[in-house]
Amino acid sequence: MDLLEAHYDDYLAYLFDKSKTIVKRDTSVCYYDCSNYYFEIESPDDDYVDEITGEIIKGFRKYGISKQHQPAPLVQMGLFMDSDGIPLSMCLTPGADNEQTTVIPLEKKLTEMFKGKKFIYCADAGLGALSIRNFNSMGGRAFIVTQSIKKLSGTLKEAVFNDTDYRLLSTDNEVSVAAMKRFDKNDPANRNLYDDKLYKIVTADKAIDLGLYEEKTLKSGKTKTVKSKAVVKQKIIITFSRKMMEYQRFIRNRQIERAKALLKNIDPDLYKKGPNDVTRFIKRTSSSKMGDKVIDRYALDQDAIEAEEKYDGYYAIATNLDDSAKDIIEISSKRYKIEDCFRVMKTNFSARPVFHQNKERIIAHFMICYTALLIYRLLEKKLDLNQTHFSVENIVETLKNMEIANIEDMCYMSTYTCSQVCTALNTVFDLELNKKYYQPKELNKKIKKILG
Repeated sequence: MDLLEAHYDDYLAYLFDKSKTIVKRDTSVCYYDCSNYYFEIESPDDDYVDEITGEIIKGFRKYGISKQHQPAPLVQMGLFMDSDGIPLSMCLTPGADNEQTTVIPLEKKLTEMFKGKKFIYCADAGLGALSIRNFNSMGGRAFIVTQSIKKLSGTLKEAVFNDTDYRLLSTDNEVSVAAMKRFDKNDPANRNLYDDKLYKIVTADKAIDLGLYEEKTLKSGKTKTVKSKAVVKQKIIITFSRKMMEYQRFIRNRQIERAKALLKNIDPDLYKKGPNDVTRFIKRTSSSKMGDKVIDRYALDQDAIEAEEKYDGYYAIATNLDDSAKDIIEISSKRYKIEDCFRVMKTNFSARPVFHQNKERIIAHFMICYTALLIYRLLEKKLDLNQTHFSVENIVETLKNMEIANIEDMCYMSTYTCSQVCTALNTVFDLELNKKYYQPKELNKKIKKILG
């Protein structure tokens, strides 16, 4: 494992190069996301000072924001995948690090792997900081990132809720949000409309501080040192979906019912508002008469409910591309595949919890998990090209069960039975592993064929 870790970058680049000989890699769009992995230890790793350079080296396993709410030290993984959901590269950082700082260094490595080939960076809002957008406005790259509507400027918010210039995504015909909200969804004639979306495009160029200074000549002829700024050219594609609006309101109504139930027996000591907790719909008012004890009263916060409801059905994407809104929305919609990559690693390949202590071994552990994910995705892609798609559980379970038993050194007997997955694998990879008995020489030939 130490040997594997020592060749970390070379190994990942090697995997990418070899994967291109198995399937054609579509790197036109590179999707990025981060996840974290917890360690069942009582305390995080300490920072230490390098005796030679004097540099402070941060501990690897650190407390951070766990997406699974695990109160344990974490290591963070950043993962790039291609348009087919196949991994491209990864990085590992301490769990306390800001995930946005992982993007650009790994992108630079991707650029080297691609030998300068252009690509589109696609990520969610948490990994779409202005500095990342600016980086992907250079070198022929581009970006598509989700944008929080609540964090838009007042002017852009006005554009979102101004019910003009919205068009149907399917036909490009002008339709108002008000009309989308009131049509009869139970009418069969409106079925396509219910599944459709509205969109509008708003220019949203943004100035960014470069961290540099320049001399500026004033009207008086004097010069003044000012901060250098660049403008990130971008547009915001705003969408509205009736179906999404109704889903969000359904979820909120259930949360409101839970908040009402909580109000009947609320414990003031446990009262704590969270951005996604039902208690965000509960408000507290405190009052007291002169000299009396302060009394807290709790009630449903109708203003908070209405403020949140205003955004139902709306969604926004920021990009610097001139492609059609339909194409950009389609690209962004594939981000779910990278979340599925993390799910497969954690659930099917037991990437967590990690029981290694040494940093080098921890990194090697994730390199092995990454390799397993890559092999699985390549195998899945080959099956899909053969128009035979199966779930990850079916494929992994079939591969696990494909065992043979030695029959008195005379021959080998397969202990598995034929299945749809097994038949598809034999068809795609031409292994002919669908027999009951095998001679040793026959199996040796198959192994040599697999190993190339």
